[in-house]
Amino acid sequence: MIKKIIEAILFTAGKPVSKEEIKKDLKVKDEDIEKAIKELMKDYENSAIEIVEVNGKYVMQIRNEYVEYVKKFAPMEISKSLLRTLAIIAYHQPIKQSDLKQMIGSQVYNHIKELRKKGFLKVKREGRTKLIELTNYFYEYFGFEDKNREKIREILYKKIKG
Repeated sequence: MIKKIIEAILFTAGKPVSKEEIKKDLKVKDEDIEKAIKELMKDYENSAIEIVEVNGKYVMQIRNEYVEYVKKFAPMEISKSLLRTLAIIAYHQPIKQSDLKQMIGSQVYNHIKELRKKGFLKVKREGRTKLIELTNYFYEYFGFEDKNREKIREILYKKIKG
């Protein structure tokens, strides 16, 4: 029963979920959660869907080799212009807001506001401007296990073109 509930949680969450979040809702032992997740990972081994761990959280997602086939059926949750801004930030971070404004124009203010609201950016004052960096949530949301700038930019631009 626990396994099926965790599967349903991962399916509907649309974002990485920690064991603590699952435990809080289900009131079960860590060992039971770990066992269920391992079993689910094994169940999905030969599937187009996979369950992966990203920064200590678990997410159900389409395997990379199938993304090209399904992306036109999935709704875009983030606009292409926001993805473009994220790609620039990911590549240049930490980046000053003033430098970003020179690259993309005055829409930068709305983009930063929106991306902060989604939890992708952290911003701190630096003199008369702001210094912008990606949050850990950004890496979790997009399923990046490392912080390779080139790879992140390449993947985000593929999403933009898709």
